[in-house]
Amino acid sequence: MTTSTDRDAVLTRYAEGGLAGALSPGHRPALLVVDLQRGFTDPACGPGFEMPTVVTETARLVAAAHAADVPVLFTTIAFASDDEPVWLTKMPAMLELRDGSPWVDIDPAAGIADGDHVVVKQAASAFSGTDLASRLEEAGVDTVVVCGATTSGCVRATAVDAISVGLRPFVVASAVGDREQSPHDAALIDIQAKYGEVVPIETALSIIEEHR
Repeated sequence: MTTSTDRDAVLTRYAEGGLAGALSPGHRPALLVVDLQRGFTDPACGPGFEMPTVVTETARLVAAAHAADVPVLFTTIAFASDDEPVWLTKMPAMLELRDGSPWVDIDPAAGIADGDHVVVKQAASAFSGTDLASRLEEAGVDTVVVCGATTSGCVRATAVDAISVGLRPFVVASAVGDREQSPHDAALIDIQAKYGEVVPIETALSIIEEHR
C-alpha cells in the first residue's frame, strides 16, 4: 500500500523534473461516472468486486450535480453478442457484459435519474469510439469531475483522453476504486502527475455546487 508520505515524495520528485503541474476548474463542469454498472458493482459477475464506498460517494456527487443543474453522464461497457474484440482476450470475464444483459445496467445505488445520459462503450476510455467529446463540447463543458471504476483502467484511460481533448479532469479520490490497492494507488499518482487533479470529495462538490 502506498502511504501519503510515499505519494508526496514521488510527486515532489516529479515536480522537480517539470511534471505535476496544477489545473484549475473551468467555467462549466460535467460529472462523468465511469462504469458503475451492475457487472462491476456486483461480485456475482466476473468483472465485479465490492466497492460500496465508491458507490455511496458517487451518489453524493450525482445528487449535487442534479441539484446544481450540472450534466451527469454515466458510462457502461456493453458488447454485441457477436463482438469479441482483442480486449476480451485479456479480460475474458467481460464476456458477460453483453447488450441486453442486466450486467450492463447502471447500478441504481449510484443515483442515476431520468435525463442522465448513458454512454455505451467497448473500450477502456469513455471517449474511445463514442460521441462523448462532441456531446461535452456542444454543452460548453470544459471540466469533468470523474468517478467510478476501475482507477487503473477505465478511470485513468478516461482522464488521459479527457485532457487530450482539452478538458480539465478532476478525479475524486474517494469515489474511484479498483480490485487491488497497489494499482489504485499507482494510478492516482500517475493521474496527478500527468493528466489531471486527484481531489477529495469536498473539492469536487465545490466545483459542482459553484454552478448551482
